Amino acid sequence: MTEQLVLSTGEAVLFWVLAPLMVLGALALLFARRPVHIAVSIAGVMVALAVLYIALEAPFLGVAQVVVYTGAVMMLFLFVIMLVGVDSTESLTETLAGQRWIAVVGGLGLVALMIAIVTRATFGSPVGLEAANADTNPVGVARLIFGDYVFPFELTAALLITAALGALVLSHRRRLGPKRGQRETVEKKLATFAESGSATAVVSAPGPGVYARTNSADMPALAATGETLDASVTTVLRVRGQVLRDEEAAAQTGRVAMIASGLPMLDTTDEAQLEAETPETDGTATESEGATGTEPAERGHADQDEAGTLLPETDEGDER
Repeated sequence: MTEQLVLSTGEAVLFWVLAPLMVLGALALLFARRPVHIAVSIAGVMVALAVLYIALEAPFLGVAQVVVYTGAVMMLFLFVIMLVGVDSTESLTETLAGQRWIAVVGGLGLVALMIAIVTRATFGSPVGLEAANADTNPVGVARLIFGDYVFPFELTAALLITAALGALVLSHRRRLGPKRGQRETVEKKLATFAESGSATAVVSAPGPGVYARTNSADMPALAATGETLDASVTTVLRVRGQVLRDEEAAAQTGRVAMIASGLPMLDTTDEAQLEAETPETDGTATESEGATGTEPAERGHADQDEAGTLLPETDEGDER
């Protein structure tokens, strides 16, 4: 005689509430364009699956689902996204208006979960996994995995090891040139600086995933909105008056928005400023030279006038 698992009313309501949410999360995994939304959708599916495990009297699987998959794999996925960085347009666009219905559905699901818990605690529990969980649920799971299903378990372990080795082989890249260490990197930067004379060849660029264009200590950081963060510069530099790029950063407020919009960015380096100031200096010098050149010209005319005036006197003297 086989035992049949019977669900209570609260468990049935919980299933029909969580099942559509899991389906929506799975569809979001396939059709969402932003990686952060995909990660959140997968996490939602895993949490809902863990709740179903716990409702089916399998607390060990539910806790393992949350700890291993949601707590480890998904957090690793999010860390990779934060390390690599996302498109700046995603950070600058506010999309809360389109996510309100998701918050409403999530709130309704939470209410349904609380109702299911209260219903299960109030009414009598039907026949479930009491026989299988006689020696606690982890012991029953271990007996099934390492006893009745040990061969499928070993095949699954071999499959996971093969997948990990395959990922390592596919991601491996042969080095085409000699290995370059820190010494070689510094020597190459100094050689490039000696050839071009540009300081950008020596100064290290900021890491990926940030909006800054330099990692200089005297350059204030930029927020996602393009505003400068004064707290990012130490007080010592401000007291000493060594915040050389503070005015430049303030003038370039909104640079992140320009980057997000795809507009061409102006070069704000020291060399670009010198080149921009050079025509003005030349124009000033030309005007000054013109001003100074006018005086010698006038003096020349005056000398000529004087010479012209004196020559007749000399001629008159000679005539006399």
